[in-house]
Amino acid sequence: MPGPDSPDGLDEQELLGLRDLAVAVASEAGILVLAGLCPPGSTDRWSERPEAKSSPTDFVGSVDRASEKLVVERILQARPNDGILAEEGGRFVGTSGVTWVIDPLDGTTNFLHGISCFSVSIAAVTGEDPAASPSIGNVVAGAVHDPVHGETFAAALGCGATLNGRTLKVVDPLGGLPGALVGTGFSYASGRRADQARLLPHVLPAVADIRRAGSAALDLCSVACGRLDAYYEAGLSPWDLAAGRLVVTESGAKIELLDGIVPGIPTVVAGAPALHEALVALLRAAARSSAQLGG
Repeated sequence: MPGPDSPDGLDEQELLGLRDLAVAVASEAGILVLAGLCPPGSTDRWSERPEAKSSPTDFVGSVDRASEKLVVERILQARPNDGILAEEGGRFVGTSGVTWVIDPLDGTTNFLHGISCFSVSIAAVTGEDPAASPSIGNVVAGAVHDPVHGETFAAALGCGATLNGRTLKVVDPLGGLPGALVGTGFSYASGRRADQARLLPHVLPAVADIRRAGSAALDLCSVACGRLDAYYEAGLSPWDLAAGRLVVTESGAKIELLDGIVPGIPTVVAGAPALHEALVALLRAAARSSAQLGG
């Protein structure tokens, strides 16, 4: 039975084709990324000093660039009329109405330090320019590949979410928000990190615990598969969010962008349906308390 058409007229077969292309390319890029990972204790990771981008703690290296080059080449070989929006500078407008939003290595800091939490994230987006809006347009297909653990999360609009081909359905946690394991992350900019940190004294006592893994794409997928009950983070870029957002929604979890939690930047909040609204309320109360205390 055919699934619902997307707003841009893509049928189920086309949506699944986009998803499968994202899976194949992300998996191939993951092989490249994993080959560049230095073993524990090795000093080779410093043989080519990574470059700072937006701040002294925001790095890009040769593996990021090589992964992006591979992803862009493979996508354009398969779909030469599509557009590209990639983290490390790949950007051009296509004529097909589909734009690929690419994070070739989400979790570069983890990768550089040999911490096994990083991913390749690829999403197909239709509609508005994904670089122009925090909502990232209409995400219709995507994949997030974890090369260390051999896991690939994938989704197509209206067709569900999967982990290595197994259907994902989010499950509400027992105990509500007080029993919830909640993921978060922090900006590369020191001032924004300070704003984000001011929320923690209000959030941490109200939940079971907090995790900060270092790959936003994998954090979102962790909500979809139940490893995290909820997740929030301010200031994500389109390539951090696009594929993971679709995996979250297609698993049955809720996700939204909130203004006013961290000054000047939207905050992504994702969670199991039964505790999502409680987390939103907690974050709003934390933001008010932080402001009243002069934060």
